[in-house]
Amino acid sequence: MALFGTSGVRGPVGETVTAAVALDVGRAVGADLAARDELRRAVVGRDPRDSGRLLVDALAAGLRETGTDVIDLGLASTPTVARAVEWEDAGVGVAVTASHNPAPDNGIKLWQPSGQAYDEPRRAEIERRVEAGRWNLEAWDGLGNRTTADAAGRHADWLVAAVDAEAVRAADLDVVVDVGNGAGGVTVDALAALGCHVETLNAQPDGSFPGRPSEPTAENCASLASLVRESDADLGIAHDGDADRLRAVAGDGTFLSGDATLALFAGAAAEAGERVAVPVDTSLAVEDYLAERGVGVERTPVGDVYVAAAAAEAGVAFGGEPSGAWIWPEETLCPDGPYAACKLVELAAERPLAERAAALPSYPLRRDAVEVAEKTAVMERVREHTLAAFDSVTTLDGVRVETEEGWFLLRASGTQPLVRVTAEAREEKRMAELFETARGIVDDAVGQN
Repeated sequence: MALFGTSGVRGPVGETVTAAVALDVGRAVGADLAARDELRRAVVGRDPRDSGRLLVDALAAGLRETGTDVIDLGLASTPTVARAVEWEDAGVGVAVTASHNPAPDNGIKLWQPSGQAYDEPRRAEIERRVEAGRWNLEAWDGLGNRTTADAAGRHADWLVAAVDAEAVRAADLDVVVDVGNGAGGVTVDALAALGCHVETLNAQPDGSFPGRPSEPTAENCASLASLVRESDADLGIAHDGDADRLRAVAGDGTFLSGDATLALFAGAAAEAGERVAVPVDTSLAVEDYLAERGVGVERTPVGDVYVAAAAAEAGVAFGGEPSGAWIWPEETLCPDGPYAACKLVELAAERPLAERAAALPSYPLRRDAVEVAEKTAVMERVREHTLAAFDSVTTLDGVRVETEEGWFLLRASGTQPLVRVTAEAREEKRMAELFETARGIVDDAVGQN
């Protein structure tokens, strides 16, 4: 079983994620830096999960054994860790976090000095080193040092300087921030410095996530939406455990869909002739909204690593995932929830989010999942059928079929024995037809087992 997924190492503590794994990853990362003749300094930070303390200790020990110096940021958001790689003149950043996963999980995610997560070739190299135990350990007088640093203040200062602070202060906004008991306190500090009146929910860091589940979905953020509505706040912001994600609530208490938030950010970031990187499951409404502005889309596999890679290409002004990862490539290739919060406040200072959202197109969309025993074999049959039966088919991530009226996507889950079915069209009737066609393709493929 592969150690690394697209989001690094992630899984239950004591099973997939252990101190032994962290130690070996630290050794492998340090050895890789030495082999590449890169800066042998590593920035390390963690989200509030208590297991992160011992994992950071083990990781730091492995790095130091290879002669790599460690700068420990302590409790820090993942975007703070990613940005601090450059700030601390380091060769790698390591975030010990399971992001939006539940409390029993933890993980390790690796970051390059550009702010981009390790891509597939670099993840594969670290995994090969872990499997083979391929590293050289230093003698007693060659061990790396371990020091501490606080990058949150620098991150907050950068955020304030990166937006139109004068316009935000003049708008005198009331903002509710649901930190989700995570590491996103830097957002509160930055918004307060921008002159916003900030009220918080679940602001005390606690890796058991007692206030709500870590993932900031509409269901999990019902209290935030209610507080925004009842308090007449201008907007609400929600983060996950490590604050790489952001979801938003408009001033009328409406929890904005990920596609709506993507359209708002992308429309503001991109100019005519530019492109926006989005995953294959993004709504057609986003594409239509951007097309009206002369902005094209670059579709990617699902996962912020792939969106970031596409966002790094020339002519791509923004990258985003409806799950809540937002990337401004001129600033950083890391999804930065606190920066997204400041950009959202900047937009709200100019025009209320509810008004902006009301101007977006919205089309009927349906999602479902089919449990399968052999998803790889099923998806191969799905692929063969769709390529033979339809003219416009892409197999970038699963199988996506385009029609004049809409599209459907058949995609295997990365973590569960499921094939996910999504269909969308501009009209309800056509969406239902596309969904039934897509579901039938999966059912037929399953029946051939």
